[in-house]
Amino acid sequence: MQPLVPYLMFEGDCEEALHFYKTLFGGEIENLSRFKDGPMETPDASKEKVMHAEFTFWGGKVMVSDTLKEAEYTTPAVAGNVHLSLSFKNTSTMKEVFEKLKEGGKVTMDLQETFWGDQFGMVQDRFGIQWMLSAKED
Repeated sequence: MQPLVPYLMFEGDCEEALHFYKTLFGGEIENLSRFKDGPMETPDASKEKVMHAEFTFWGGKVMVSDTLKEAEYTTPAVAGNVHLSLSFKNTSTMKEVFEKLKEGGKVTMDLQETFWGDQFGMVQDRFGIQWMLSAKED
């Protein structure tokens, strides 16, 4: 059985998001291909958009793509009920990541101590991806 791998869809800014996440999390961008590389007909304005890429970091992986409004084979990117959860070993690192993720985005729950003993917060980044961050107190 292979592990579950989230697939994130972006509205034309997938490559920008990848580089932001690489700067924030470290990791590697792998297998990046563009719509111009595929066999399907693609409008000229979308040929350089990301058809598929993989981003590995912290022992996990997400796959990513831009959506094409003209193509039925891509799914529109919408903020919804999926959140990516990050667990940290200390609150200082969590706070640094939270601050960077919220730049241009929206805090949906401020960082706070919870009844289960973790520091916890939620943020939607500037690309529309929902994040949940948690850490035990230092």
